Amino acid sequence: MAYSPLSISRRHVLGDLHNRCEPIENIPVYLVDNGGEVLGHVDQSLGHYADAFSFHLPEDICKRLSSGQFGFSFDYEYCGDASLKGSNRKIKLNYICLTPLTPPVKPAIPRAAKLVEAIQEKASVE
Repeated sequence: MAYSPLSISRRHVLGDLHNRCEPIENIPVYLVDNGGEVLGHVDQSLGHYADAFSFHLPEDICKRLSSGQFGFSFDYEYCGDASLKGSNRKIKLNYICLTPLTPPVKPAIPRAAKLVEAIQEKASVE
């Protein structure tokens, strides 16, 4: 299986926790939850671009991830100074899960529905 690296900013993955997260070396990536198969791993291998995560995943998953078809969930534990309150403590990631997002449903245009209904009625009369 071919693996393609895909880099995504830490802020995009972690949201408001991005500045509290310790640097990572090799974190497993799962699909939906941590009970399944490991898809690949994520690290910060970009050197001086340390504000990005590099996902090492199969090509088809990378394509879906880059097109916004997945959301992120993750597990972490607090580390560092225990005297700091929860909102200031550093965190250490344990794993990241990719959560499939459902595509948005386009609302039906009421006038179009009425037009289709009228055409069907006219066709049934003839």
